Amino acid sequence: MAESLRIRNIQFITLVLLCIGFPAHSNRIRLDEHQPLSKIDVYKATVALRNNAYIKASPLVLGLNGEDTDWVTVKFLHPEPSADDWIAVFSPAKFNSSPCPGSNKRVQSPLICSSPIKFNYANYSNRNYVRTGKASLVFELINQRADFSFALFSGGLSNPKLIAVSNPLSFKNPKAPLFPRLAHGKLWNEMTVTWTSGYNISEAIPFVEWGLEGETQTRSPAGTLTFSRKSMCGAPARTVGWRDPGFFHTSFLQNLWPNTVYTYRLGHRLFSGSYIWSKSYSFKSSPHPGEESLQRVIIFGDMGKGQRDGSNEYSNYQPGALNTTDQLIKDLDNIDIVFHIGDLSYANGYLSQWDQFTAQVEPIASRVPYMVASGNHERDWPNTGSFYANMDSGGECGVPAETMFYFPAENRAKFWYKTDYGLFRFCIVDSEHDWREGSEQYRFIEHCLASADRRRQPWLIFAAHRVLGYSSNDWYALEGSYEEPMGRESLQKLWQKYRVDIAFYGHVHNYERTCPIYQNQCVNEEKSHYSGTMNGTIHVVAGGAGSHLSAFTKEIPKWSLYRDYDFGFVKLTAFDRHSLLFEYKKSSDGKVYDSFTISRDYRDVLACVPDSCERTTMAA
Repeated sequence: MAESLRIRNIQFITLVLLCIGFPAHSNRIRLDEHQPLSKIDVYKATVALRNNAYIKASPLVLGLNGEDTDWVTVKFLHPEPSADDWIAVFSPAKFNSSPCPGSNKRVQSPLICSSPIKFNYANYSNRNYVRTGKASLVFELINQRADFSFALFSGGLSNPKLIAVSNPLSFKNPKAPLFPRLAHGKLWNEMTVTWTSGYNISEAIPFVEWGLEGETQTRSPAGTLTFSRKSMCGAPARTVGWRDPGFFHTSFLQNLWPNTVYTYRLGHRLFSGSYIWSKSYSFKSSPHPGEESLQRVIIFGDMGKGQRDGSNEYSNYQPGALNTTDQLIKDLDNIDIVFHIGDLSYANGYLSQWDQFTAQVEPIASRVPYMVASGNHERDWPNTGSFYANMDSGGECGVPAETMFYFPAENRAKFWYKTDYGLFRFCIVDSEHDWREGSEQYRFIEHCLASADRRRQPWLIFAAHRVLGYSSNDWYALEGSYEEPMGRESLQKLWQKYRVDIAFYGHVHNYERTCPIYQNQCVNEEKSHYSGTMNGTIHVVAGGAGSHLSAFTKEIPKWSLYRDYDFGFVKLTAFDRHSLLFEYKKSSDGKVYDSFTISRDYRDVLACVPDSCERTTMAA
């Protein structure tokens, strides 16, 4: 009876989803999944300037010593204060100086056509504001290639009334090269450096100066990319969320010696002959494939970004993002490479947020390779070739992520790739494109798994954003499959045939680990130490790096060994080709809350497991 009732409930929900125009598997409606900047009704803003109101910002010039981040004090007075007064940060400073794009079909152009880059309520730091009308706030600003101004609004977010506008302020060099992001190239001994600046190739030539630590440096040229408003697929990315993204430069540092420290800095040679330099950074190159050295890997998804100044455009949206970031920075000397498997910034069409995300991860991404995957909040938009016809990207349709981050794919619009790190082979899959049998990506997946040399790279890792394997998240349980619909049906035979050790996923904002599993059945009774042949693949959801948490189903499936409704990330440590340590750490304290080890020999990797080996013959 209960089973038939469950089936009828699933059928009813499926019917409702189909009736409102979405495939049943394409989108889940979650009340807290709105980009907080979207709560500001920018187009409804009106002028209500008051002579006896003011807002002042200082200092006027930021980054005097070359800093890419600085703090600003904003003082303001409103003679008729209310609890819903708020302060907006605009960049460029003249936020009402340009007409709205033609796609905004209105008889009269609105006062404001672009969203602020952040905001906070006027009474955030002073409870007496509603009584006195006088207060101050402190904002953290990053260099975003333009000047800034602050505006005092009344009327709340839904009916903004402009009361006062501040003086403008800016960084000493708004165009400076910033936020380097390392990534593997297509060869094991190649590192790429991507950064952001305000310099087009018509103004300056970008390059990286680099070399062995303490020795003579060399210079490598960089290519330059950008994108325009017309590259966006819809609102808000094409309308109120649009902001000039600047220019993205990528340089390829080649023929690196293995496990060697290199220093580098970003440069632009102006046509006047002078140079613009970033500060200096360093990284350690990758080990040779198969090299037995200590190798430490971080994997997580769905982090997003937070605000250290308390500005609340992300209040309760990505509450764990800063904790995760800070734990990784704290342990950076014990990390060799990071994989962020989708849902990177949660900009959702508000382009200013990408700068803020790259600034947040810069202490990590400038030191170790920061490898990324595509998620629904990067890619999905109707009629753009994504597998899911929802609007989760806010009109970005993959363009910012594919342009701002390098990844060693054959085609940047097809966000799947393989990369090797010492004893590891990573097959990174794009769950926002078709992965099913017969698809182009399915052929890539099989080739990536089949081409791994397990003698040199014994640890075979599969990763995707959506859960193509197993999760006891509540909405997956409601759909009855404990997976992304159609997720593992085509893939489980590949995982089994090529003996994938661990498959990682994000999308679901929690942590969960399964037993070694095949066709819904645990194939190994161990829980904390696996010795010899595992017989199946361990599936791990590691999507709790920062965004609001996802609930589990109350019933715990037999294959679910550990679940945690909290923020965290995973660390893999390969000691050699025979020993691997898996650790799940909470972002709040960096302590280990779940772990297991794998110990085996090469013959254990070769051993036949169910449905993994070709038929053999006894013929002599």
